[in-house]
Amino acid sequence: MDADSMKMLSAALCVALGLLGPALGEAHVAGKTMEGVSRNPEMSGKMFTNMLIAMAFVESLGVYCFLVALIILFVL
Repeated sequence: MDADSMKMLSAALCVALGLLGPALGEAHVAGKTMEGVSRNPEMSGKMFTNMLIAMAFVESLGVYCFLVALIILFVL
């Protein structure tokens, strides 16, 4: 394999494996929030706010993996 093929493969693996964790993490956060709201509907506003903040932190990992893939493709 030449260098360009290896760059493409490593960037694809970085994005594929790097976005798997945030996808599972966001699903877990949303599921647990729905469970909490169904148990205590009065707290839904506060839980929703905390869910959005947690999802933003989880999603930032996916953005970092995407940026690393772009660096692999265009800088290295």
